[in-house]
Amino acid sequence: MEESSILLQLKNVAWQAGATQILNNICFDLRAGEFKLITGQSGCGKSTLLKIVASLISPTAGEIRFEGKEINTLKPEAYRQQVSYCAQTPALFGDTVYDNLIFPWQIRDKSPEPDVFLEDLARFQLPETILKKNINELSGGEKQRVSLIRNLQFLPKILLLDEITSALDEANKRNVNELIHHYVRDKNIAVLWVTHDKDEIDHADNVITLQPHAGEMQEVSNERA
Repeated sequence: MEESSILLQLKNVAWQAGATQILNNICFDLRAGEFKLITGQSGCGKSTLLKIVASLISPTAGEIRFEGKEINTLKPEAYRQQVSYCAQTPALFGDTVYDNLIFPWQIRDKSPEPDVFLEDLARFQLPETILKKNINELSGGEKQRVSLIRNLQFLPKILLLDEITSALDEANKRNVNELIHHYVRDKNIAVLWVTHDKDEIDHADNVITLQPHAGEMQEVSNERA
């Protein structure tokens, strides 16, 4: 990829909780159309790193740039529309699935297009009747997919995924994996994905492994046949 396609740059990013150094000297780039994965032992700072990139928490040191600009100089709302974060335990709101899917349209002052909802639900193997379902009646796997669909109503430049298939069965995991790869390959979205899943690790372009205790990282490119 060309250097001009770099979307995100992390330079010497660190995060400390009290006297404990969780992350230290984190450096990597993320380009358009790149699938990069973060893995490592529990407690090594994977989710913390993703939240820092999502601008939900601030690093204690280092610099993060989006399209060449430091993210702390950007309007949070505008940044989060372009760098979209999906949590492992989704935060759904309102009463129904429909309430969640119309939200991205409402904040952009656009009229929702129900046909788009139906296409996305079918793509993620959810029935159209789920639109009227109360969010409190959804399974963990349904919540994860609804959250992901909500984040894809308007395609971001970067998609941040934190263990978003952890509540899915194997068939739905494979389907979500294939769909995410479709967005990377055909829509040129960049993906930064936290996971423990071996299949997801094998299909990433690059794998960042966070080291326990030291809080540092190692990045390796996956070999392609």
